[in-house]
Amino acid sequence: MPVELTIYIREGCHLCDDMELALQECKSELDFETRRVAIDNNKELEDAYGTRVPVLVYGDEEVCHYFLDMQALKRVLS
Repeated sequence: MPVELTIYIREGCHLCDDMELALQECKSELDFETRRVAIDNNKELEDAYGTRVPVLVYGDEEVCHYFLDMQALKRVLS
């Protein structure tokens, strides 16, 4: 069963687009699914993540932000 990761994004964010693309490229190698959550217009999420998007999260653990950290991703998936 694939692990579910959450990616917090802002619409129109080029870093968010880049991380989503990088995740898609390594999806065949690693067993995970992603749930995309836009933080725009959600005060609680905007307070939590602000301008640090994209933020990749596994459960309650932040895996990485801004850019995909493959080592951190592989660590949480192992």
